[in-house]
Amino acid sequence: MSDQTIDRRDFLKSGAAGLGSFFFLSANEKKPGETAEEKEGGGKKFLFRTLGKTGFRLPAINMGVMNSDNPNLVRAALKGGMIMLDTAQTYQRGTNETMIGEVLQGRPRDSYVIATKARLPKDEKTGIHIAGATEEAFSKKIDSSLKNLGLDYVDIYYHHNVWVRETALYEPVLNALEKAKKAGKTRFVGITTHKNEPEVIQAAIDSKVYDVVLTVYNFKQGHYPEVRQAIAKAAGAGLGVVVMKSMGGVQLQERAEKPIDPVPAMKWVLQDPNVHTIIAGFTSFDQMNVDLSVMREHTLSKSEKAYLRWAASQVGLFCQGCGRCLNQCAQQLPIPELMRAYMYTYGYRNLREAQDLIFSLNLPAQVCTDCSECSVACVSGFNVSQRVRNVVRLRDVPADLIG
Repeated sequence: MSDQTIDRRDFLKSGAAGLGSFFFLSANEKKPGETAEEKEGGGKKFLFRTLGKTGFRLPAINMGVMNSDNPNLVRAALKGGMIMLDTAQTYQRGTNETMIGEVLQGRPRDSYVIATKARLPKDEKTGIHIAGATEEAFSKKIDSSLKNLGLDYVDIYYHHNVWVRETALYEPVLNALEKAKKAGKTRFVGITTHKNEPEVIQAAIDSKVYDVVLTVYNFKQGHYPEVRQAIAKAAGAGLGVVVMKSMGGVQLQERAEKPIDPVPAMKWVLQDPNVHTIIAGFTSFDQMNVDLSVMREHTLSKSEKAYLRWAASQVGLFCQGCGRCLNQCAQQLPIPELMRAYMYTYGYRNLREAQDLIFSLNLPAQVCTDCSECSVACVSGFNVSQRVRNVVRLRDVPADLIG
């Protein structure tokens, strides 16, 4: 990751300039591997793309189940035309995979695609694996996921939350994934990244092991041109490209009554022909129906482009993950991860995931209390010390009160 400094004004200018050029990519031409297919109910056809060398024909939007514990919503998503469900061993404190497994009972195995993921212990400041990050430990996580889901195999198993090349190429995990694939426990293997995406995606290409990358990509990213270029390389190398966090933090303000408009946000992502599908973290039937509508009409209107230009300039909740804050903090706190927990709290309203993330960071007992003035200057304009103090309060909330 570059150490080059950039102030907030220049940072936002560069993002806004990039947005202007990206908006005019053609979203109307049919891309290689792209089709419109009619789903149950008729009407306008859904947009389908092929997930790289996996060969999976997927609708352009599928369900990310992290924020939902409602089995009826999952059933509705499958009935509505979504095919892939994305989960993880740790989501909702281990119950998400089990809930999905119950929904899938009795369904034909070729009627859905399941992606799940796990991670091993690592230093939350450097992203490098630490003691306990063994091949055996990762293999056990794969077996545990299969047991939770009640399946003999999953379609994609991800090495989760990687942000440095060294971790992407960590041999114990690669060995575990390759052995699981050979044993038929997963059809394909992948990697997920929340920050420093270009480096991780390039490492995935170089590994010759990963089949799929799951990456953050949205209109709020100041470095989205670099992410877009990395995605193009991955797709060109045959990797499937799945996008998360397409809404760029969900809220432009932490207590806003109205979230970021998901329609132009997702259309922006789908303009990129190298994006094969988005996993959308909807939590209501109304939100699901909005997502389904985007697959029927994904061309950005003039007013939607104008909205995105405006929304991109707002501070919002989305942390760029640039890491420039890390050396500025006197306590050496893992600020990007804390900002992600803050987004989970005030954007996703997912207090369980936020609390679990905070506990995983092994923070000192006293956080942001000794500095008379915060030395961190966030390029996105976040009041870092205030946000950290607000979100670490979750440590004091009993888990049973959160749910």
